[in-house]
Amino acid sequence: MSSSGIEKGVVTAEAEAPRGNRSRFAFACAILASMTSIILGYDIGVMSGAAIFIKEDLKLSDVQLEILMGILNIYSLVGSGAAGRTSDWIGRRYTIVLAGAFFFCGALLMGFAINYPFIMVGRFVAGIGVGYAMMIAPVYTAEVAPATSRGFLSSFPEIFINIGILLGYVSNYFFAKLPVHIGWRFMLGVGAIPSVCLAIGVLAMPESPRWLVLQGRLGDAFKVLDKTSNTKEEAISRLNDIKRAAGIPEDMTDDVIVVPNRKSAGKGVWKDLLVRPTPAVRHILIACLGIHFAQQASGIDAVVLYSPTIFQKAGLKSKNDQLLATVAVGIVKTLFIVVGTCVVDRFGRRALLLTSMGGMFLSLTALGTSLTVIDRNPGHTLKWAIVLSVTMVMTFVATFSIGAGPVTWVYCSEIFPVRLRAQGASLGVMLNRLMSGIIGMTFLSLSKGLTIGGAFLLFAGVAAAAWVFFFTFLPETRGIPLEEMESLFGSYTANKKKNVTKEGKEVVEKH
Repeated sequence: MSSSGIEKGVVTAEAEAPRGNRSRFAFACAILASMTSIILGYDIGVMSGAAIFIKEDLKLSDVQLEILMGILNIYSLVGSGAAGRTSDWIGRRYTIVLAGAFFFCGALLMGFAINYPFIMVGRFVAGIGVGYAMMIAPVYTAEVAPATSRGFLSSFPEIFINIGILLGYVSNYFFAKLPVHIGWRFMLGVGAIPSVCLAIGVLAMPESPRWLVLQGRLGDAFKVLDKTSNTKEEAISRLNDIKRAAGIPEDMTDDVIVVPNRKSAGKGVWKDLLVRPTPAVRHILIACLGIHFAQQASGIDAVVLYSPTIFQKAGLKSKNDQLLATVAVGIVKTLFIVVGTCVVDRFGRRALLLTSMGGMFLSLTALGTSLTVIDRNPGHTLKWAIVLSVTMVMTFVATFSIGAGPVTWVYCSEIFPVRLRAQGASLGVMLNRLMSGIIGMTFLSLSKGLTIGGAFLLFAGVAAAAWVFFFTFLPETRGIPLEEMESLFGSYTANKKKNVTKEGKEVVEKH
């Protein structure tokens, strides 16, 4: 692919679409990829209502029901673990299609389940699809988006999780009117519909330019970069950066080349990640695993899955009041995720994470304290404690959603070197889903052992430790090209960073 060939391709592309449409094209790609997150959100939302009818119809015990509620996150580890190798093998785009196919089959199996083992098989298949989706959506978006809008676009998955939760609630509302043995099957089975629409829509998306470069398809990679870059120069610069990161000499410019020492199928990646990582890669891996652990271990799933129980313990006796408060939690969570998404490229990842985790620590401490006071004063209606508890739940989900929720996916999808990105990100997602499953399946037992106030004080301790970890280990990545990320890591301090211009060009490096 000669420079004249590039010029010709760009002129043709510009004749077809104005340059101003480039950001819209990247936006559309991010929307389609992030819609895979709807399948996880839908499952969370629909199971919260369907569980009541499943327990009645299949005569499940409380233990069986608790396992059924949280096991999908454990099952998703299979998909998360396989997603890195799969996406390097068949590409990012077809991995998204595969995620939709798994969830489609899982939804149908759950919808036609006749007993507990049958529905658990459906949960397993759907869980694989969720694992694939949670890993690949932010990775694809980060690789397609320009550096100037990468944070905004890469945080979309968290928004779509909440949209999925809302769709699950709507499904519960409509199908609850059907007979018990039919209603819950429709609730779960109808989840197959959006997965089909998603798989078809994804086929209209381009492949990740970084994956194309790793396959030696430089011409195709440049076409995608030209469609998603603001200027011709930016597209050429991004292509050269990717080639350099992939170890491709600058003088190799044909449309299709043989990549030197090609490891596109993931050969040697696990060794480079886990066995003999460089200091920078080791730091990156610790940062990724640490942020995913903190996101879930600080208790967000306990609040989302068990909001009615929390509000009941806080003193809201009416089921209607508990449900209304739970709806308010969902609204607050969604609104503040939108806020976090809009400001992540303005204020940076590090600032939002520190602000978010600090707010979570304060709200969890106040929530745990108020619930403890209520628990130790049975028979007394402490209005101030009830109001404080409800307010702190809202504050917790708001502060989570402005930083720890969306930024976790942004940060971990952009910091790994291109050859290690898919598998590295998959490790983070695996830990995220593991912690989510553990929290979801043990919160009731934890509340009984420590009291519900004690459980939230424990989460507050995790949030405090996470804040120290973020402050110490996580450098700012806003505006840094993906191919330059590795240079920020290796010193195990957040003080090593680069000053960049608005165009993402390096000006000076400070240590």
